[in-house]
Amino acid sequence: MRPNLSAPAALLSGAALFGVTLCAGAAPYRVAMLQIEGDPPASSGGMSMFAEPSPTVLDYAEALRDAAGDDTINGVIVRLKDAAITTTDIAEIGQAMDDFRASGKDLYMFAEMFGTAELLTGCHADHVILQQGGGVTLPGIYMEEMFLADMLEWVGVEADFVQIGDYKGANEMYENAQPSEAWDQNISALLDAMYDNMRDTLKTGRGLDDEALDEAMRKAWLADGRTAIEAGLIDAEVDLAELLDHVEQQAAASGWTGDELVYAGDLIDTGEDTADMSNPLMVFSQLFQPVKRTTSGPTIAVLHIDGAIMDGDSTPEGPFSSASVGSRTIRNAIKQIGKDDNIRGVIVRIDSPGGSAIASEVIWQGLQRLGETKPVWVSVGSMAASGGYYIAVGGQKIFVNESSIVGSIGVVGGKLSFAEILEKARVNIVPRARGPHADMFGMTTGWDSEDLALVRDRMTETYELFTSRVSQGRPGIDLDRTAEGRLFLGRDAVDLKMADEIGTLSDAIDALAGVLQLEDYEIMDFPEPPSFEEMLNQALGGFVSAPVAADRLGMLRELLGQRRFDALRDAWTRASMLRREPVLLTAPSVLSFE
Repeated sequence: MRPNLSAPAALLSGAALFGVTLCAGAAPYRVAMLQIEGDPPASSGGMSMFAEPSPTVLDYAEALRDAAGDDTINGVIVRLKDAAITTTDIAEIGQAMDDFRASGKDLYMFAEMFGTAELLTGCHADHVILQQGGGVTLPGIYMEEMFLADMLEWVGVEADFVQIGDYKGANEMYENAQPSEAWDQNISALLDAMYDNMRDTLKTGRGLDDEALDEAMRKAWLADGRTAIEAGLIDAEVDLAELLDHVEQQAAASGWTGDELVYAGDLIDTGEDTADMSNPLMVFSQLFQPVKRTTSGPTIAVLHIDGAIMDGDSTPEGPFSSASVGSRTIRNAIKQIGKDDNIRGVIVRIDSPGGSAIASEVIWQGLQRLGETKPVWVSVGSMAASGGYYIAVGGQKIFVNESSIVGSIGVVGGKLSFAEILEKARVNIVPRARGPHADMFGMTTGWDSEDLALVRDRMTETYELFTSRVSQGRPGIDLDRTAEGRLFLGRDAVDLKMADEIGTLSDAIDALAGVLQLEDYEIMDFPEPPSFEEMLNQALGGFVSAPVAADRLGMLRELLGQRRFDALRDAWTRASMLRREPVLLTAPSVLSFE
């Protein structure tokens, strides 16, 4: 029997998440976490209708200063989770980080991806750590100014402005086709100052001179952890599951000689476990929280990789984009599975055309770690291509349907240039770049030979890593017959040693249960079910927030038909990923018209 039911459960504690044993020794090294997520508001604004307000920048700064005065805390890890922080935020939080370090305590910083903001924040830390398999990018500063005078004249709109002050410039977009000399001087001087300030912060915080920083910026337009460490931009590349072990090693290397490390939790309490359930609004707000479950006996977990693979959190399908599989969401699910002793084995169910190379590598690493303690098998649905197959080879056994599409062992990189369409619309764009590769992702030009060489080098590195993962996971596979982007049906994949057996998801579960000698067990799907809010948004398809756009998309869906519309939407989703990561592992799609 395989009942599909499970009971609700509470969130794993931070200590359980990291697998740290809380000790009662004489001199523990106590380390706390400060997680900065999203776009911190400028002010708290008081209690919201359903929940506590998000922490402000001042809240984060005060938490660090309080920790500096707390004799029970030896160190703090600042973790940035998709934090949309500005240079002003960095200055505020950075000063508090400096104050914390001045108290004689250790400050670590961890992020899954490092861009300019993360690197500048890291300049205020003792030790800067990247998620293993993550990426680092420091292209410089780039902006594009839009001048609409020609377009307005073309459509019959007259723009009349009065400007007091030669350098003001607010009217330039509407009245000019190109910037005036005064405005060009004004904005150029501002960009120079911003660029100099960025470089000064990096040189001081990372101990780099001008020559070393120039070289780091040339290498780190899109770098892996090893390259970023060699360039001096970060200190280490560590998987999140080993973060506290790494901190303990760093503390010992710095002279700490006490007992083992103790995880002291978050500096800012989210209040997730302390909601006032006597408040009817709080009761209603629980509908918007994710469902939490627990196992009650022997269980086989089914971990779903369904959709395009991206960094960060998973997102449901909507009219503007297809569903995506977020590496952070999957890694959190892997941790939850790994900590549950009732879960005896895992089936990774994959139905994905691929996506982010970095996210695919991060998920692969998670499956490798999980496979050290539990059997991890794979079941392929309609497709495990490119990044989807990258993840599949992280399992110990692969089941495919006869009609499953697998393979596409290859890499694609690129950008979209809108120069011609902007010219047709008579919109003039003036680009301004500071830094050796700052303009690589500008919207008005394609890549020159130097840019293409850089992208090709990065793509080659990714391809070599991809093929090494395949060879590691599929011993005996002939890459000369299976790699370079080739696609195969499941029936042929088995013959080529790309998969092990023809079978459905049920076949894979039954076979794993047999190996585990389980007769009565549960099946539990991961990641956790979506919250009511996510289900509501998915069901309404975004009509609440964008009814006009949704209505127009509805007409387009009717015109093209559902299958064609979905294919077009999914293609746009993958193309939009190039804005964040120019090197992707994604399979080609076919848009057919009958």
